[in-house]
Amino acid sequence: MGIIYLMIKVTQYKRLRDLREDNDLTQTEMGKILSCSQRVYSNYERGDIDIPTYVLIELSKFYNVSVDYILGLTDNPKRNT
Repeated sequence: MGIIYLMIKVTQYKRLRDLREDNDLTQTEMGKILSCSQRVYSNYERGDIDIPTYVLIELSKFYNVSVDYILGLTDNPKRNT
């Protein structure tokens, strides 16, 4: 893996946790919102498993941010609607 790939991955998982915490939500609550267990959601935040596309879309809608923002590809959270 290249250094850029690793930097994007680290940003992605930190951003996911920050979005959740900024909205005063627990991992358990996010699991319920996404119809998954707390453990699965925790795995998303830690980067232990890849986040499925449909979950990225749901997160984007829920937090009203772009998928690119969640993935760490941009620092602009604005969604194109």
